[in-house]
Amino acid sequence: MAQARVLLLLSGRPEPPSFARSVCGLLGLGPGPGPWRVYCGLERGRLLLSDRSFSGATAQLPLQRPRFCPFSALEQRPPAAAGPKQPPDRGVDLGVAVLLQSRDQSVLLTRRASSMHTAPNLWVPPGEPFSPPSPEGEVGTLGSSSWPSAALSQPHSAETLSAYPPMLNQGYPRYHHIVLYILVTSQETEQQLQERIQPNREEVSAYAWLKPDVLAAVAASEDGPEMTEPLPQYLPPFVQVMELQGDVAQSLDLPLSTLLRTSLNTRESEERVSMGTKFALGLWLQHLKR
Repeated sequence: MAQARVLLLLSGRPEPPSFARSVCGLLGLGPGPGPWRVYCGLERGRLLLSDRSFSGATAQLPLQRPRFCPFSALEQRPPAAAGPKQPPDRGVDLGVAVLLQSRDQSVLLTRRASSMHTAPNLWVPPGEPFSPPSPEGEVGTLGSSSWPSAALSQPHSAETLSAYPPMLNQGYPRYHHIVLYILVTSQETEQQLQERIQPNREEVSAYAWLKPDVLAAVAASEDGPEMTEPLPQYLPPFVQVMELQGDVAQSLDLPLSTLLRTSLNTRESEERVSMGTKFALGLWLQHLKR
């Protein structure tokens, strides 16, 4: 049996959550999307979550889930219609996504390759499977790619519950994750960082450095009805991205409207920004204001 990467402190003892159960429901956080403030800590490389403080808790972080969380919807179904049976030892996976901020306040987003089994064509920060941070507090490899090292800023992270597919009308969930979003700041400019980026082309098909005004519009695009108003005049109709084609990285203009799409109005593999990324970007923008 694989070691559980996520544990919930229930009835005074840590227990792994079941794959098909809502983590927020198990913690008694309520039916809505949140965010809720939860306590967390690391125990031998595993993430421990609780709705109340506990010995060993290192931070209190916001926890968010989609408005259309499939696991919450499954709990409201009768047992016979709950979905296919899962192995009894299957739990909730854990990942890390890094908001890499350049000295000139650009943030790096990457587009997952269309060949990926989960979330193809989704725009997300670079990420990797969870492992405890190094003593130096540095991140050097993200998404099996070579990215420039950057110093971890003051603690600033968020958690989001992520399912794939994200809605039941796209099929029963095949993956259930908690994603930690961590802000990493660099003393190098966007141009300096871009010169040293070596993305894994098997996982990443494009990347872009985006400014706060564009990211504010992305963060504000809720996962509800599509925006019908025209873009504000101060926003560009296109953003420049670097698309990876074979061994060549080619600059192209991507319509900003692509990054403003919502999950409810797109197909499973259609290009958009993930809900968790929007949540984390919103917190990052608050951090910039402070």
